[in-house]
Amino acid sequence: MYDITSIGELLIDLTQVGVNEQGVGLFAANPGGAPANVAVAAARLGCRCSFLGKVGRDGFGDSLLHTLQSNGVDPSNVYRGEQATTMAVVTISPSGERSFRFLRGADQSLTVQEVAGTDLSHTKFLHFGSVSLTPGASRSATLFAARQARSAGALISYDPNFRPSLWDSRESAVQWMALPLPLVDILKLSDEELPLIAHTSNLEKGTLELSGLGVRLIMVTLGAKGVYYRWGDSTGLVPGVPVSVADTNGAGDTFLGAVLRCLALRPEGPLEQLQTPELEQILTFANRAAALTCSRSGAIPAMPTLAELE
Repeated sequence: MYDITSIGELLIDLTQVGVNEQGVGLFAANPGGAPANVAVAAARLGCRCSFLGKVGRDGFGDSLLHTLQSNGVDPSNVYRGEQATTMAVVTISPSGERSFRFLRGADQSLTVQEVAGTDLSHTKFLHFGSVSLTPGASRSATLFAARQARSAGALISYDPNFRPSLWDSRESAVQWMALPLPLVDILKLSDEELPLIAHTSNLEKGTLELSGLGVRLIMVTLGAKGVYYRWGDSTGLVPGVPVSVADTNGAGDTFLGAVLRCLALRPEGPLEQLQTPELEQILTFANRAAALTCSRSGAIPAMPTLAELE
């Protein structure tokens, strides 16, 4: 039994790490991809995790499979495709904020048939993001996986991480990002993404609308301010942890991986008998994990271990 199975993009974050003497950008080929980041973050904190996706038959693909395995994530359901491994070129502003340009490849070609060959009845959570809902075979594969996992009794976790350059239009993005919500139990999104799928930037009204679709736990990350949550009729704000930011890449994924880790390891079950004080303790733990990731460069390489947080 796995605690968390992630499906989606496993890619190379070609991340700017500085400039040379001539002012030319220097880049590091870091492992990344939001769903893979979530799986690694949770595995580093003690969860049993697996990943379902596709990489190329190239050196980057070999490296990514090694990264999963070396971080305790089972890579046995990662397929190899004829297209090159996907890359995301990540540039960092002086304040540490990220911007992305994607060179899509193998991640888009995951098929329903490949997902159907994966047993999703032995996981507590299935997690995915909206990058795999962009045009390509992976769109159908991801939605199929969510439906199959839910019917098998898993909880569904979703992060509609909006990447404008991957969509034909904002309208198309909004349509597809909102489509899976009736399947979702746990939703993590940023304050910038809330208006896209809830049609309001008001935290209380937006999360109330989303809960009306059946989403049980909603978390809206607010950067340095922390996270706003809605759990049933309870809402609140859990403050962030001050940190000197080196790179925000992977911070939201670390946060969500830490939340899922805490829920998956509850003896009562992930959401059973969950009370607000315990939830706020979990969110505080996750904020600490995200802050530590922000203090270091890269996504997966920057993620904390349980020993570091304790």
